[in-house]
Formats: sequence, C-alpha cells, structure tokens
Amino acid sequence: MDPAGTVRSTALGALDRMGKLTEVELLAGLTDPEPAVRRRAAELSATRRNIPLLTLLDDPDPSVVEMAAWAMGEREETGAVERLAALSVLSTGHSDPLCREAAVAALGAIGDEDGLAAVLAALDDKPAIRRRAAVALAAFEGPAVDAALRRCLDDRDWQVRQVAEDLLDVD
Repeated sequence: MDPAGTVRSTALGALDRMGKLTEVELLAGLTDPEPAVRRRAAELSATRRNIPLLTLLDDPDPSVVEMAAWAMGEREETGAVERLAALSVLSTGHSDPLCREAAVAALGAIGDEDGLAAVLAALDDKPAIRRRAAVALAAFEGPAVDAALRRCLDDRDWQVRQVAEDLLDVD
C-alpha cells in the first residue's frame, strides 16, 4: 500500500477502468484513513450494490458523506431512505449544505414515499438545496407535491421557480 492517499485513490480508479477492481480492494478503500480514498471508493461503489455504504453517511469528512449519498441515489438504495432523510434536514441533519443537498438529490433519485417529507422540508433550506428539492419532487405525486410545487412558483430563487414551472407545465 502506497503511503500517499492520492496514489491509493488513483489506483482504485485505474483498477476500475481495467476491470480489475475487486470487492476486497473497494472495501479497503471505504475504510482508508484518507478522505480522498474513501470518497473515490464511494464513487466507484455507485455501480456495485453489494458494497455497503450506509456507514459512510457518518464519515467525519463531508466530501465522503456527499459522495456516499450520491452513490446511494445512483443505486436507488431504498434501504438508505430513512438515513438520507435524517441527513437532509436543515435543523437536525448534516451541518454541511452539500451533504444535505446530496441527500435530497438521492431521495429524489430513489423516489420512495418515505423520503417525501424530507424533500418537502428541504424546500425551506438554502437556494441550492431548494433547487435540488424542487427537482426531486418530480419523483413523487399527490396533493402535497402539487402544493409544494405551487409554493415554489413564488420562491425568491429563479431556478426554483423555473423547475416548478417546468414540472407544473405553466408559463
């Protein structure tokens, strides 16, 4: 094992491109002391459903948490909905806005009804998170979703308004 985290991270990517990345190497990457290696391992796990990522949502490095949330969304990991929902809440979730945003995006990608309340709550967060939440609403249906999208039509962020207009098909 090379002492430099950047080398270990690059090696994971190279092994993956060659089709030689093993589960053992990927699991080792997820527990590496360097955040860059854990982040790369999480990214590469997006296409490998058998690699557990849930514990990475508690990683001390926000970039690792963000990537783990993204990967779970890519995998449409319904078993992670409760934890992603908790992560996305402004008042009690992750302190890093990018982590909350990634969690909301993952909830939208998964589209499980158990994540809807968290997506709706994210409409009261920072603009980038509100935009992500508005997009995530496309995965859901019902009166609460319609009401939330109508509320987005009056959002102070033009991109949130645009998403709502597109989803509601209004001018």
